[in-house]
Amino acid sequence: QVQLVESGGGLVQPGGSLRLSCAPSGRISSINAMGWYRQAPGKQREVVATITSGGSTNYADSVKGRFTISRDNAKNTVYLQMNSLKSEDTAVYYCNADVRYSTGMQYSLKNFWGQGTQVTVSS
Repeated sequence: QVQLVESGGGLVQPGGSLRLSCAPSGRISSINAMGWYRQAPGKQREVVATITSGGSTNYADSVKGRFTISRDNAKNTVYLQMNSLKSEDTAVYYCNADVRYSTGMQYSLKNFWGQGTQVTVSS
């Protein structure tokens, strides 16, 4: 089975930076769209940034100019560089991807979520 493995969360002071990474484990054939979402306490999960297989990106208005999403297709990895972090960026960040993978007999395409990584911005 496929799993998305995230890393890079932690505690950072306001104005600081963090870089999140997400890579799938399993028998991966290819990955289409990838993205980062976040969920703060008491709030709904929201999209932060997305990137297509061709590299086209979209960002939530709240993070434009501060966050950058990128991907390394050779490594099937997506990154989220977060700069000028604010307290309101505090949330659990989730990776999401459309993954084509081998089931042994055939290939399947399915949307997967990571387990989430905590980002806390506080002085």
